[in-house]
Amino acid sequence: MRTKLLSMLVLMAALVVSGPAFAEKLQDDANQLFKPIPYAPPALKDNPMTLDKVELGKMLFFEPRLSKSSLLSCNTCHNLSFGGDDYQETSIGHGWQKGPRNAPTVLNSVFNLAQFWDGRAADLKEQAKGPVQASVEMNSTPDRVVVVLKSMPEYTALFKKAFPGDKDPISFDNMAKAIEAFEATLLTPDSRFDLYLKGDMNALSKDEKKGLELFINKGCADCHAGVNMGGEDYYTFGVVERPDAKIVSGDKGRFAVTNTAADEYVFKSPSLRNIEYTAPYFHSGKVWGLQEAVAVMSSAQLGISLTDSDTKFITAFLKTLTGVQPKVAYPVLPPSTDATPQPEWK
Repeated sequence: MRTKLLSMLVLMAALVVSGPAFAEKLQDDANQLFKPIPYAPPALKDNPMTLDKVELGKMLFFEPRLSKSSLLSCNTCHNLSFGGDDYQETSIGHGWQKGPRNAPTVLNSVFNLAQFWDGRAADLKEQAKGPVQASVEMNSTPDRVVVVLKSMPEYTALFKKAFPGDKDPISFDNMAKAIEAFEATLLTPDSRFDLYLKGDMNALSKDEKKGLELFINKGCADCHAGVNMGGEDYYTFGVVERPDAKIVSGDKGRFAVTNTAADEYVFKSPSLRNIEYTAPYFHSGKVWGLQEAVAVMSSAQLGISLTDSDTKFITAFLKTLTGVQPKVAYPVLPPSTDATPQPEWK
């Protein structure tokens, strides 16, 4: 009897030790792979951030007159009320044209190694110029943008404040720099997962911790790590198994940028931050359910078939990545003048 009791006590002691020890190891492993979203943006290359520049960038982000139709703004496809994207398979642009790819979230995008699914823009400044000129998006030109902005005295004054050293501060480049400065502030810190990384062991539930463990051990973190839990490198979509043709949609990804055979069907890994807000998923936007997206990735990228319970655990964990959404007051834009170009639809 005494021996049996002693064995039970030893077993109970072992369980007490192993429980916290395992929990601490999971937290340590997570901190080796991931970093919390900071409260302040990183410094921008060749674009010092100032309050005046950020405020101008916010106005330009919401400015529909940057588009030829005077209808579309950056916020149209990157809605800050809705996770920084547009809840469409692919975005709708000038003349109701449908674009070729799903709009990635603008939130925390400053932490990506490059912008767009194929990484064709090195930074947010370069990215800001693309949609303005794309015929399927805003369908404008640099010259037209400058004419629009110079037609409104309030913008003339704001550009002078934001770029005090420039003789002619209203330029297409400075438009992009201002938008980049604003977009860099669109951070979502203090998700429950970030609180967990910072030491709050109770920030995640038991099921969410199980999902985190699976996320790490099954290999998801190989492509989705770092501050943004993605966006750090490029990967073939279908490393092990090519997904359904409907999901791939014939898009060869980075191949169009590099013209290198090895880059066929290669895409920048998307950030998983705030992922419950950013459906539909993948570059094609063909998958609407988060659990389905997890299942697709497990077979296509990892070559495994997750159980339904494991898929649910991972999905539960992914929902802990939703951070505090940026609170942005809708700006009052300057009135047009007789010199402001009128909307064009052709």
